[in-house]
Amino acid sequence: MFGSQWLIYFFYNGNLHQLSKHLHIAIHNLSQKHGPIMMLSLGYFETLVVSSVEMIKEIKHNQDLEFANRPNTTVSKLVHYGGINLLHSPYGDYWRQLRKIYVMELLSNKRIQSFKYIREEEVALMIKKISLSCSVGGLVNIRELVTGLTNDIICRCALGRKPGEEDGHGNFGELATESVSLFTAFSFGDLFPWLGWMDYLTGLVSRMKKASRELDNFFDQIIDEHLVQSIHSNTDFVDILLETQKNDINFTRDHVKAVILEIFLGGTETSSTTIEWALAELINNPKLMKKAQEEVRRIVGTEGKVDEEDIHQMGYVKLVIKETLRLHPSAVLIPGQSSTITNVKGYHIPAKTRVLINAWAVQRDPKEWEKPDKFIPERFLNNPLDFKGQDFKYIPFGSGRRGCPGLSFGTAVVEIAIANLLYWFDWKTPGGEDLDMREGFGITVNRKIPLEVVPISHFSQSMKRGS
Repeated sequence: MFGSQWLIYFFYNGNLHQLSKHLHIAIHNLSQKHGPIMMLSLGYFETLVVSSVEMIKEIKHNQDLEFANRPNTTVSKLVHYGGINLLHSPYGDYWRQLRKIYVMELLSNKRIQSFKYIREEEVALMIKKISLSCSVGGLVNIRELVTGLTNDIICRCALGRKPGEEDGHGNFGELATESVSLFTAFSFGDLFPWLGWMDYLTGLVSRMKKASRELDNFFDQIIDEHLVQSIHSNTDFVDILLETQKNDINFTRDHVKAVILEIFLGGTETSSTTIEWALAELINNPKLMKKAQEEVRRIVGTEGKVDEEDIHQMGYVKLVIKETLRLHPSAVLIPGQSSTITNVKGYHIPAKTRVLINAWAVQRDPKEWEKPDKFIPERFLNNPLDFKGQDFKYIPFGSGRRGCPGLSFGTAVVEIAIANLLYWFDWKTPGGEDLDMREGFGITVNRKIPLEVVPISHFSQSMKRGS
């Protein structure tokens, strides 16, 4: 049925944990040897892997409908309310209705703009924290700071406020961290269904059930608060979802919870990882750092406040973000599943075949990009490529029907955070040492070593030089 150079049965006996952590690199190395379209046996499941623009176009454009489903997983069943969120729901009427709620209500441009004050207030608090470190000349953990930033922004947009110790929600940060960890945890049952019992032995199922109970209790409290206090000065995501529930009897409380959890998981680590990578890349490239800082400081001047209106003029900062997402896309591997028997470039694909699109590989493909492993923001100058995934060599947020609906929300957070970090501070590594740029693992591919750097207050230094 398949040519020998195309069909590869790949079993990773004894090394499943390494495979799960760096799967995008493992299958990239295989595709270098065997070509841009392969069938791998990842555990029990045959998985179609594509790693070129031509093959991605076939899957995400020519046959997007045929591959619009997603495989269900242990975490989606036990933690994500049976997979009734946008990520895991099968393509159909319910999925289309939910997608419409995301695009038209939760994450519309008007709604994103209404949260402008939240982004600006939370970024200002982060800058204040960094300024305190400047006064003592200490290191700052950028990952810690920007994860807290994105988590607080999403809390306020989704829940209407930041949960705190005084109301019994002080452990939500830990709960959110555990939820992210479980989302990426290795599950025997996901690769070998008959070995699902091993997830009980490893404690994974117990962890998932515990997190599910705690999340459920937390969301119940938040929903009950919104039902009692039905009038708010600012509408948040829970308000919108509860209004949807009033008009649709099939949209239950569990659906509300599933969507809110998905927004947290999808929005926190993706944005914070992009900010951390962008700053690391600029620190590693001092000339580019200087160019970006000069742009931000020229546009903002001495106003002492980076307004989102200013960011529209920051063309180079936008190029930096685009290049960061090329090298470090939000989704390195884009999953899918065929809903029916189909044919890809002459090859028979059975129904329910899993699919992995290697966005990381295609965005570093030397056939598509000059010096693909180099950080060169200028490559996007006068280049029409955007985040929408319509050009298949650049798909940092996915593409087609299953493309990320939150890209505008996430981009707004990333832009204002990076602009402020560049405006207020100069940055150096401790001891002038080179940064470790190895990849780690998470919902997105984050840095293996969290970015810890020394901030230097730019304006205090400027005043000293001027005196």
